[in-house]
Amino acid sequence: MSLMLVGIVIFFAIHLVPTRVALRASLVERLGPLPYKALFSVFAALGLVLIVMGKGQAEFIAVWNPPVFMRHITMLLVLFAFILLAATYIPSNIKSKVKNPMLTATKLWATGHLLANGDLASIVLFGSFMVYSVIDVISVKKRGLTKPSKRYSYALDGLVVVVGVVAYGLVVMNHLALFGVPVVTMPS
Repeated sequence: MSLMLVGIVIFFAIHLVPTRVALRASLVERLGPLPYKALFSVFAALGLVLIVMGKGQAEFIAVWNPPVFMRHITMLLVLFAFILLAATYIPSNIKSKVKNPMLTATKLWATGHLLANGDLASIVLFGSFMVYSVIDVISVKKRGLTKPSKRYSYALDGLVVVVGVVAYGLVVMNHLALFGVPVVTMPS
């Protein structure tokens, strides 16, 4: 689990830089906007790779045994998370109504996975994403980064839902290959 913990520290350390406005501003001033973004991306990707590798290698230590029905709740929460993730990048009424769709998606994803996984590594992993999301939502509100609502075509809302559902379906179908854990088992 130590590799996963190193990944978590790297991933969240770099993601917490923007919450420290003066630190971020000084880094952008010293490095320039593009090199700052590139460095941010490299550290975020490194952290994510270490998290996935470390989680795959982590010893299974049972903390609790989730009931089977929690998987269904998780699948629903994660479906909504994927729709909100799509709303992060596509202007829509959904994005306007949900003040920070990326962080809300992360909270839904983490909550779902906490409900369906009772091992220590999963609790640490998904719990850390939940804590980060809550901290960042508070930071976003303090920094006044929420935007006023704007009206968009309902067609864009439909596009958000379609993109989210398709992305969700692709991840569900490939979850085993991507993360080493099947979401659903297909009959042979």
